[in-house]
Amino acid sequence: MVPITQVPAVLRETVIEWRNSRAADLLFTHRNDAIIAAVVLISLCAAVLILRALTRTKAGRTQVALPAVLDWSGGSRLTSLIRHGALILFLVGVPFFVLALADPYSSLTREDVSYPGRRIAVMIDASSSMMARFPAAQLNAKAPNEATFFTTVAAAEAFIRQRIGGKYKDLIALVEFGDEAYVVTPFTTDYENILLSLSLVGDWTEFMKFPDQGTTIATAIEQATSLFQAFNFLDASGNLMLLFSDGQDTQVTVHGKHVSEIVAGAVAAKIPVYMIRTSYNKALGAVLPDDIWKPAIESTGGRFYPAGDEATILNAIKDIDRRSAGRVDIKLYSSQRPKFAGYALFAAGFWMLALTLQLTVPYFRKFP
Repeated sequence: MVPITQVPAVLRETVIEWRNSRAADLLFTHRNDAIIAAVVLISLCAAVLILRALTRTKAGRTQVALPAVLDWSGGSRLTSLIRHGALILFLVGVPFFVLALADPYSSLTREDVSYPGRRIAVMIDASSSMMARFPAAQLNAKAPNEATFFTTVAAAEAFIRQRIGGKYKDLIALVEFGDEAYVVTPFTTDYENILLSLSLVGDWTEFMKFPDQGTTIATAIEQATSLFQAFNFLDASGNLMLLFSDGQDTQVTVHGKHVSEIVAGAVAAKIPVYMIRTSYNKALGAVLPDDIWKPAIESTGGRFYPAGDEATILNAIKDIDRRSAGRVDIKLYSSQRPKFAGYALFAAGFWMLALTLQLTVPYFRKFP
């Protein structure tokens, strides 16, 4: 059973999957059954038409003859064709029904498909400075306390759920950082896994065990760029980094590299970085490192959001979601994957539309 709230997403996935499949590459489990059903259906329709022609009554004593009425309506073949619109829609749905009945499936194949979406690396600051208070009635509703860390974890979850609930099919990775950066989950479309990893990261016990106490934003950006490189995504379009941090980082040199050099890697790979600086009740400039990170972040083509309250965080999430349209190319490997859903959906759609026209619009209530 599919919850009614997920019906639009399921329908969208079905249409995209059907669009990306090729009928010539499909195998059919019940090919013969579908052929027999098609022959029987065609034979039945032909028999009904022949029977109707044979039983048509002729003018006789039981009928009243009336003088011909001239037709001044200007009827045409197009008008006649439109009157049979319900029947035409029904006939259009028949081939889709026959293909669905044949139970098509794909053998072991590799498909290159495109979806609306992006490759997004989400980076969360887990340093000790994130213990500072950041009250958020909506985001912190289920958090153990009002620490900034839990607010940012909830904000990251809100962003990911917003992407899942939209039309996008993103590849999402999760990185946690302090003095060093760690890949928690590499790029995946398994959103349940991402949300599970995020809930584990946001656990109070796990947060207290996190070994790194400092904040090194450049290390997180460097690690995320390396992750894009490891997946061979640097030459692809549709990449994006989203960084949550309180911005308490004044280090301009990391591993012998200046921040501008590290950020230059993201610039060269055309990966915009969006940073939501979560520091309660502090506007732009109230946190000293803002002067370092705002120009560095925006040099990548991204945007720096100085979030001093919950409303600013939520608005930033919406703005990033709006800016994150794009397309992502994915290689799908499948073994005997059923493909009947798209054909069944189109058959049912055409037939429901035909039935609706037949029952609601008297103009279409004509059978040849």
